[in-house]
Amino acid sequence: MPDAPATWTVSSFETLDSTNRYALDAARAGADAGLVVVAAEQTAGRGRLGRSWIAPPGAALLCSVLLRPDLAPERLHLLTAAGALAMAEAVEDVCGLRPDLKWPNDLLVGDRKLAGVLAEADIDGRAVHAVVVGVGLNVQWDGFPPELARIATSCSRETGAPVSIPDVLAAFLARASIRLADLDAAFAEYRSRLGTLGRSVRVELASGPVVGIAVDLAPDGMLLVETASDGVVAVTAGDVVHLRPA
Repeated sequence: MPDAPATWTVSSFETLDSTNRYALDAARAGADAGLVVVAAEQTAGRGRLGRSWIAPPGAALLCSVLLRPDLAPERLHLLTAAGALAMAEAVEDVCGLRPDLKWPNDLLVGDRKLAGVLAEADIDGRAVHAVVVGVGLNVQWDGFPPELARIATSCSRETGAPVSIPDVLAAFLARASIRLADLDAAFAEYRSRLGTLGRSVRVELASGPVVGIAVDLAPDGMLLVETASDGVVAVTAGDVVHLRPA
């Protein structure tokens, strides 16, 4: 069955601790698929690997969509891919800017981060009750602090013009409806646009770094890295750094 809700219901807030947290709590309270939680500011926004997502009030599109997909747990990575792809397409629709996709869940312009995606699920055994796909996109943000200026960017910074957060949200939900309705096609397009492939990478794992060439994406979402010492290594999750050519 299609994974895209028939309609989206947007709930907007000035401030939340986390749009993902709010959406997951709403899911556990019985909220329907299609709930979209948007905040102008997050005080405890969550990123991958326990990181925080911080942006000034009104500078970023901070939203989470609630899904109730008919998917096995091992296919939930498709939702992250669909969400990242939909946001990349929305940015292109609104700004004329084509971001690169970085495995597993970032949007980049050059080597600067434009957006991140974080999917969190309510699972009991093999039963997937709900999935929340959260997106943080830097939209109207020009004065980055020094610690972020070299590693982050925004739509307005790249285009040199004001960008409307509501316009980007509307484009994202329209694109998400299309991509969530055909997850296999979304994954194929995500793979074709994945800027990580063909790059020299370093993947930081608990067991130590994996360094090599990112050669492909497996059907289960794992990144395949060809190393000099161990051949092709399948990476399930990790912090990926795109290395510059020597």
